[in-house]
Amino acid sequence: MTLDELFAHAEALRAEIGKVVQGQEEAIDLLLTALFARGHVLLEGPPGTAKTLLARSFAGALNLDFGRIQFTPDLMPGDVLGTSIYNFQTSEFVLTKGPVFSQILLADEINRAPPKTQAALLQAMNERMVTIDGTDHDLGSEFMVVATQNPIEQQGTYPLPEAQLDRFLFKVHLTFPPEDIELAILRQHAAEPLDFLTTTQAVAQVLDGATTHAARQLINGIVLDDDILAYILRVVRATRESADIAFGASTRAADAIAGAARAAAALNGRDFAIPDDVKNLIIHALQHRIVLSPSSEIEGRSARQVLENILNQIEAPR
Repeated sequence: MTLDELFAHAEALRAEIGKVVQGQEEAIDLLLTALFARGHVLLEGPPGTAKTLLARSFAGALNLDFGRIQFTPDLMPGDVLGTSIYNFQTSEFVLTKGPVFSQILLADEINRAPPKTQAALLQAMNERMVTIDGTDHDLGSEFMVVATQNPIEQQGTYPLPEAQLDRFLFKVHLTFPPEDIELAILRQHAAEPLDFLTTTQAVAQVLDGATTHAARQLINGIVLDDDILAYILRVVRATRESADIAFGASTRAADAIAGAARAAAALNGRDFAIPDDVKNLIIHALQHRIVLSPSSEIEGRSARQVLENILNQIEAPR
């Protein structure tokens, strides 16, 4: 695969998803970046911002196995991973695989399940395998989690712990679209009422597993020089030294940003990364990985504001 071919595939993916989801171009680009960077994505936003529709449309444009879990308070780890059932005819235990055995997994409203069920995804997200009854089961290199959560409701929800948030490459905040796009959506649905299933099925599959694998191999060769790596590290280390942050980002975060910068460069048709690739991604990659200090929370500052202040203080390479 060449960079031109990858760029063409990315444009086709954007076009297909854009048929269904309007006004969320940045979120679509971050999903594509995470796909080629082998990362997972957490979509957060109030009800009605097309979180689930975006995740379903993204999966629909990929010719990969798709699984969905609707997280609820009574969901158990076995409902996610699967369980071994005794077969009386063969006198053996047979594994009934759960929805985690897929290539693109939609974890819908992930913060509605209790911590023990959320933790069932920890190994899967980090190692792309699960251990059931002492046996390891490989999920494949294409395994990707797209999770959604609603930040407004608190009753009946269980916030994800920092250790699990760190497994997500990006946390993407979805907001309501601009007025002109929102009006276009209303006009479209006034003429043709919204049918969730029919809408997502209208997305054509434009990328398969082999093409995705080839694209990732190409991205591994994207040049990321020492100046860019040093810039990433300066920002990450600054989160550990800032008085506004109680706990800063980890080395895993720095490594994830480097991989995402390579993918972003390739998606923009370049065989080398530039500082803007890092700047465009770093807030989405770090805002869920830091814990604000009590003073910052009292002052009502957000993780995004604190990170933007750090970026403004650190000079990017030229």
